[in-house]
Amino acid sequence: MKILIAGAGEVGFELGKVLSEEHHDVTILDERQSCLQRVIENLDVLTQEGNATSPHALVEAGARQADLMIAVTSVDEVNLISSMMAKRLGVKTVIARVRNSELSQSDSPLTPTELGIDVLIHPEESAANEIHKLVKRASASDIISFADDKLQMIGLRVEKHSGIIDKSLSDIVKEHNDVEFRVIAISRRGKTIIPRGSNKIIASDHIFVVTKTDHIQKIISIAGHSNVTLKKVMIAGGSDVGRILAKKLSADIQKWQIKLIEPDKDVATDIANNNKEILVLHGNPTDPNLLVIEGIQEMDAFISVTDDEESNIISCLMAKHLEVKKTVALVSKSQYVPLSQTIGIDAIVNVKASASDEIHRQIRQGMMHTVKALSGVKAEVIEVEAGKNCQILNKKINALKIPAGIVFGGLIRDENAEIVTGESIIKEGDRVIILALPSAIEQVEKLFV
Repeated sequence: MKILIAGAGEVGFELGKVLSEEHHDVTILDERQSCLQRVIENLDVLTQEGNATSPHALVEAGARQADLMIAVTSVDEVNLISSMMAKRLGVKTVIARVRNSELSQSDSPLTPTELGIDVLIHPEESAANEIHKLVKRASASDIISFADDKLQMIGLRVEKHSGIIDKSLSDIVKEHNDVEFRVIAISRRGKTIIPRGSNKIIASDHIFVVTKTDHIQKIISIAGHSNVTLKKVMIAGGSDVGRILAKKLSADIQKWQIKLIEPDKDVATDIANNNKEILVLHGNPTDPNLLVIEGIQEMDAFISVTDDEESNIISCLMAKHLEVKKTVALVSKSQYVPLSQTIGIDAIVNVKASASDEIHRQIRQGMMHTVKALSGVKAEVIEVEAGKNCQILNKKINALKIPAGIVFGGLIRDENAEIVTGESIIKEGDRVIILALPSAIEQVEKLFV
């Protein structure tokens, strides 16, 4: 596929990296020479210097021949204008990242389609959805739901007092044969391990487990975590992510006690007027003295979503030091994500990775239903449908030659969900949960076409 990416920032760079590894013909357009130089030095893609709102720059970047254009500059207006132009120039599919949620609202006077946009991505809402799921699962660092929540993939840190320390995965499965689960990845000191039955678990491993939703609490207990219920939440920052998250929490059946701190007085007043059930405070959410005065030490969860990602990390570390049960920091730099596993923050959400995941899912739409990158692991979780020409139909998993870098986790058949074992047989129409290293994505596609 010939793909044009407008914007060489973090999202554009990450998309270019992944898509080029999957052997797509990628061109990245940006007017910033420094950003393009980083792309040239690190990625196997073409580059074009120019403004994404210039029709000449779009044509020179190959818009007339492109199958797909992805507009992910840092400016909404640029993304909108470049999307309209790209569609007029003949690009088949246009995806645009737009932070302003007005276009996605049902009462909007203009629809994305009328502006030439086939898929509209709202990264802040994606990030808020991810944090919302994390807060509802106190011990989880990652959560992905499949098949209407029948199956879930959960990321957990293995606590030092866990009973599975120094045991092989085979032994753990035998010991807990009343629980259906499969460990599909292990992150250990920044290294990604695709596990086999002989792999042993050590303290502080970050494990990623596919299990039935009914068994989530047992998996959490096996990893050494207690069943904690969160009620009191402090949100640092009234950004778009903070606002969306506060609305989602206040709409839950579970009643949360929500306290939000915002430095801009007008913004704080607006949030307070539109969210009567939330206690909104005007102040600097990165000020440790203010946080202590406002009772951070009494909170069950602390979520820092300000525009200053370094302050988000530091604030969460302070909250963890004060024994807040769950801490979540919002970041935009991908290099900060593995940091959470070594410094004690429970979860880090990358707003740009959330946008990248959503865009990637749209690119692979068809047989692939879900695409999600994991925090701190160089791999993706994919939900893929087995077509009638699928190479592995009607064969036991243990009889197949599965390419290196691929792990089968679960499958959904009709309304039923199950964990994949060596005896499992994949049939036409099954939706299979797979973890794959970037180098193995193409192999997944070959297996299931």
